[in-house]
Amino acid sequence: MEYKLYDVSRTHTNTKKEGFFVKKFKKAMALSLALAMGLSLVACGDKAEETTEATTEATTEAAVDDATDDASADDADTTVESTADISNDGKVLNIRVWNDEFPTRMTKYPGYELNDPDDPTKGGKIGDVEVVFDVTPTDDNAYQNKLDEALIAQADAAADDKVDMFLCEADYAKKYVAQGDYVLDVKTDLGLTDDELSTQLDYTKGVMTDENGQLRGVSWQVASAGMIYRRDMAEEVFGVSEPEDVQALFSDWSKYEESAKKLADAGKICNSAYDTFRIYSNNAADPFVVDQKVNVSDDMKAWVDQSKELIDAKAVSNDALWSDEWAAGKQTSSNVFAYFGPAWFFNFCLDFGTEGTVATDGNWGFIEGPQNFYWGGTWICGVNGTDNADLVADIMRKLTCDADVMKDMAVEYTECVNNTDVLTELASSDEGNVELLGGQNPYQMMIDIANGIDTSNMTAYDQACIESFQGKMKDYFSGESDYDTAVAAFKSEVVEKHPDLSE
Repeated sequence: MEYKLYDVSRTHTNTKKEGFFVKKFKKAMALSLALAMGLSLVACGDKAEETTEATTEATTEAAVDDATDDASADDADTTVESTADISNDGKVLNIRVWNDEFPTRMTKYPGYELNDPDDPTKGGKIGDVEVVFDVTPTDDNAYQNKLDEALIAQADAAADDKVDMFLCEADYAKKYVAQGDYVLDVKTDLGLTDDELSTQLDYTKGVMTDENGQLRGVSWQVASAGMIYRRDMAEEVFGVSEPEDVQALFSDWSKYEESAKKLADAGKICNSAYDTFRIYSNNAADPFVVDQKVNVSDDMKAWVDQSKELIDAKAVSNDALWSDEWAAGKQTSSNVFAYFGPAWFFNFCLDFGTEGTVATDGNWGFIEGPQNFYWGGTWICGVNGTDNADLVADIMRKLTCDADVMKDMAVEYTECVNNTDVLTELASSDEGNVELLGGQNPYQMMIDIANGIDTSNMTAYDQACIESFQGKMKDYFSGESDYDTAVAAFKSEVVEKHPDLSE
């Protein structure tokens, strides 16, 4: 049987209750096994804030509640005493990831020795500790499902099998923020201080902060995003190619639509309709889940209407994100004018330096586009029960707080790192010039966009909602269904994945 830890985003409460993971586990298992799991969790030290109904409260949780009722995010590390079950005698550091992004960034950790320089996912050594990456793709929720099973089994796992760290993305970060039974507080449990974290952007900390001010993860990256366009096509169609001139052509949605149609008249495609999806969803007045009901806001309907009009006009494509057709825009023979994405998009998606792509000759530019937005972001989380707590903490310090390490990361990977001092330095230095962008320095623009990021619409259900909504609207755009049918199918699919929601 496959056991899942379902997402949580119910009405907030200050009462800590029985872990939501445990509640779903009890529904899936026989009573005796559920009771055994409950006992093992108490042994680990329950301190999770929960948002679902339950019937019992652990004594340790009550103690933490008393200590944190009046605590703010800024002083949580001094007002809350850790109750985590952690140690430092482990010989294997187990890290759960979904691709090679974090294994590559781990090469910046001082003293880390790779097993295979050509494949960072094969791990390595830090002193006498073996680093092991368990890589599971995110397709069909596989990464979360496998991680959840491991977290449930953590208390009974053999020492070398315990999960020490895992990575999470923005689309499901809130799910793990709510799981204090399993996810360590960065400050109270792992000892990172407010001073050490002071250069990180507030939004990156806010995403991973629970209602009691406990920080459940840290990120090395800022995901402020913009429009990445082809300079040669801009010159050909509009007679301009520099960022400030191109921005004027795409500075609001009306100008975006007008410019997209001019590109279509010239035999070009502005981009895929799904490139602009995140801009609308980031800026929507309402999230995808409201009062535990699946919701389509007026803003998302506006994205649908605009996309349908431009697809019908052949000004944008109906190519799904990550499809071969969508990715073809990086080829020199492509007629795709632009993508929308953050700094991680440059190397991860455009394959800078790869022969046969426009990324090779610095033919791109970067602008803000019609509206401020972000896309993604990856956070490092420590796991209750780790037997490498000090090492987990130090990896967090080096990769998300150490200015020298982060600057090195930014320069080598064109990463928009989560350090205000480093970003400010790069924005005013030639070190921030990006070859992919024809020498343009995008960092001040990324800082300005990041300062406008609003994450208030994030829910624990976003991955399922976003993937399903795009998929069902693709059917509508192609004429395979009408709009109402597509919306009904979207809601039904999300509820099937998350039975605690309703249509």
